Amino acid sequence: MIFDFIGNRRYWIIFSSFMLALGIVAFGYNLIVRGSVFNFGTDFTGGTMISLRFDKQVSVHDVRLELDKYDLGQSVIQKSGENDISIRAQQVMPDLRIKLLEDLRAKYGQVEILEVDTIGPMMGKELQMQAILALILASIGIIIYISFRFEFKYAMAALLALYHDAIITAGLTALLWRNVEAPFVAALLTIMGYSINDTIVIFDRIRENLKIYSGKKKKFVEIINISIAETMARSINTVLTVVVMVLCLLFFGGETIRDFALVLLFGFVIGAYSSIFVAPPILAAWAAREAKSSRR
Repeated sequence: MIFDFIGNRRYWIIFSSFMLALGIVAFGYNLIVRGSVFNFGTDFTGGTMISLRFDKQVSVHDVRLELDKYDLGQSVIQKSGENDISIRAQQVMPDLRIKLLEDLRAKYGQVEILEVDTIGPMMGKELQMQAILALILASIGIIIYISFRFEFKYAMAALLALYHDAIITAGLTALLWRNVEAPFVAALLTIMGYSINDTIVIFDRIRENLKIYSGKKKKFVEIINISIAETMARSINTVLTVVVMVLCLLFFGGETIRDFALVLLFGFVIGAYSSIFVAPPILAAWAAREAKSSRR
């Protein structure tokens, strides 16, 4: 007995609609209350880069604790040498730098400022435009490739599922008010690549089964259900393997890549879900509409 994935699509529609609505509400709330849809980091908003040299080894965690006192705990902090620390933070005014330096010297001894650079907002705008362009080009490439390999309706079903993944992932990031830097765009593109790969595996099995069951009077919806069932084990095994690796990054990868790993975790889970419960139902609905139009 094959589970009726397409026949139960109303449940998937309800869940997806709820998640999309949650993301849109988060966007609206952040824009109205916080003044920005996302908690953009210095890559997008500009800021200050500070290089410090200590007279002894100091951990990134220790420096972050000091920055927390000035609401700069979300800054990107990295060791750049044995006793050197680089800090990439939102705009840090000279008087605040002096106070921070005094606190660090009081706690860790001699601290020397090696370099202070200001990252202008024009760089942030340029990155935003490049991010949008990357997403547009990826979408066009997906449509061309899948239309060539399958049909246009397969391409649109896959693309709508990808936008579903991107909006929900971005919505969850906005809801949690996580820091959004340039790696966020890389994470979204990675998620799109993973999701489209999983979707194509199912679509490929649908195409194979259309040939196998061509003379057995199977409905298109039945063939989709059979194809999803046949690839279900592969989809589950793939997402579990990936999720385990991302969880390791999330918990053991350090503060600098934690937000990146969290976005990947959201996206991979949602991408696996959409490959099974979003793209195939859209394909079935599109095919049914085409069949209805041809009978007129």
